Amino acid sequence: MFVKVLGSAAGGGFPQWNCNARISRLAWDDPALRRTQSSLAVSPDGERFVIVNTSPDLRTQILDNRELWPRRRGSVRNSPIEAIFLTNADVDAIAGLLTLRERQPLRLYASEAVLAIVGENRIFDVLALDLVERIAVRPGEKVTPLDGLTFEPFAVPGKIPLYHEQGGETPETGLITGENIGLRITDREGATLFHIPGCASIDEDLLDRVGGAACLFFDGTVYNDGELRDAGVGEKTGRRMGHVPIMGPNGSLDAFSRSKIKRKIYIHINTTNPILDPNSSAAMMVREAGWDIAADGMSFTL
Repeated sequence: MFVKVLGSAAGGGFPQWNCNARISRLAWDDPALRRTQSSLAVSPDGERFVIVNTSPDLRTQILDNRELWPRRRGSVRNSPIEAIFLTNADVDAIAGLLTLRERQPLRLYASEAVLAIVGENRIFDVLALDLVERIAVRPGEKVTPLDGLTFEPFAVPGKIPLYHEQGGETPETGLITGENIGLRITDREGATLFHIPGCASIDEDLLDRVGGAACLFFDGTVYNDGELRDAGVGEKTGRRMGHVPIMGPNGSLDAFSRSKIKRKIYIHINTTNPILDPNSSAAMMVREAGWDIAADGMSFTL
């Protein structure tokens, strides 16, 4: 299984377009630190690809990754991208669908709830309905978006998209189970990759599920639950946004510390998260704990 990180930042990228917080200023000054919004490319052979979550940066990500360029032989519309898998309906997961509107045959996989959101907004009909098949997936039911790769979705605690929230939401009512999915991706040889870019809490069922995996991409949105408030850029906590923090009680660093996972990688990292500074004590701490920090262009074979 060939895996490539197309984008590693949370919504808005790193830095967000108007963010002048301390961590973001590092990226304004150093282009090498910048990251596009979270997206993953997975392939059984390095030739055919499934894209997991289509960020608003998708066109730039395609340009930056030669593996995704159209083939020089064949029809004039011949992208190696054959399928799309959505884990939620957040803007940073679905807006890139609009980039894929140029009459390319595709299969679009998502939960019924996410497909309903896509379907109720006519702008997404620019993905020609006679060419782009929309396939509903259900937790626990395996699908094969490409020959050689099996995807098994499973429900994880998460939050409805911000634009679907109603007035008067509280942290309790804003967090629900079933809107968000994680993915277990397996190839013919049995190598297993888990992709969970958004997760509101970690329980024993989740720990048992991912145990023994070859690789886990996990929600690294915030380092501390209150870091947006501390940075002066927002009032919501990480958990209120549907993201378990890395540190603190029931944080992901501690929760996964005893898991037998060969490789653990934080992805979907917010512009306020200090692990984006490679020289920070926060980045050093997660690396010493056995985690990698995703960066655009990271690739490997399982």
